Amino acid sequence: IPGFLKRGGEAALTPLVSLLIAGRVSPNFITTVGALILVGGGVAFGTGMIRLGGALLLLSGIFDMLDGRVARANEGASKFGAFYDSTLDRVGESVLFGGIAIYFVTGGVVESWRVIAVAVSIVALSAGLIISYARARAEGLGLECKVGIAQRAERIIGLGAPVLFFGAGPRAWPPGSLLLGLVTLIAAAEVVTVIQRIVHVRKITRVARRHTQARWATGALAGVSKERTKQ
Repeated sequence: IPGFLKRGGEAALTPLVSLLIAGRVSPNFITTVGALILVGGGVAFGTGMIRLGGALLLLSGIFDMLDGRVARANEGASKFGAFYDSTLDRVGESVLFGGIAIYFVTGGVVESWRVIAVAVSIVALSAGLIISYARARAEGLGLECKVGIAQRAERIIGLGAPVLFFGAGPRAWPPGSLLLGLVTLIAAAEVVTVIQRIVHVRKITRVARRHTQARWATGALAGVSKERTKQ
């Protein structure tokens, strides 16, 4: 997503953020509501209400932006809040792609596509979880890891916006073809993102190791020089 669109979206939400702060609304409450909306989106997909699922998915993305901004503005960002937010995001995404898989299995796509459609949904869910785990594990090691072409905002908009307007696909297309195509693109982008994060962490750890080795070598040479001076 281009930076100017992100900044525009954040600016548009500023009045709502101010209202939530003035009302002393807890960031964790916002996180909970957003997760429930995302779960509702997954249920909507699973029951065939594709446009409603897309709308709820996009709405959950707004709440995902609000909770962090409210927490930072109130100086209330906490380790538990970050943990809680990340955990509920994973729960919501699991229900979302689970609902999409159920839709495919129950006739959302032509019969010959069903196995592929479910497999793609599983890949999208699994890769999305791995993306989040990779970042969490890297940050647990003291490393920054936010790289990748398919971060959460891109996944939400990339799936939610098209189905909001076109449902599972235009009538002239095979049933469910648009939704299947979107999930396939998301799954592929997520796999690429997993690889990008692995490569990124590999690079920064190699650089850090080289710097450490250089310091050790410098220290060893300095020690040798001191010994020679004494002699």
